[in-house]
Amino acid sequence: MSETQTRNARRTLIGVVTSDKLAKTITVRVERAFRHARYGKIVRRHKSYHAHDEDGTARVGDRVEIAATRPLSKLKRWRLVRVVVSS
Repeated sequence: MSETQTRNARRTLIGVVTSDKLAKTITVRVERAFRHARYGKIVRRHKSYHAHDEDGTARVGDRVEIAATRPLSKLKRWRLVRVVVSS
């Protein structure tokens, strides 16, 4: 890439690391809250993502930011950007 070109903004999510047992991979639980369409109650839902952690910096309980990337394996489509809060 030349100096004038920049990468497009990637989708980012913030979640909590639930597992760091895999080699260079962490499992991140991302929770979202939304208002129910009919009843108006706030509903919480969560989803787990596998993210690439090259250096093994994230630990269980850490709050991390992950970004979308090209497919790295069968399940990994995210990479670790930074550790927001260390546990």
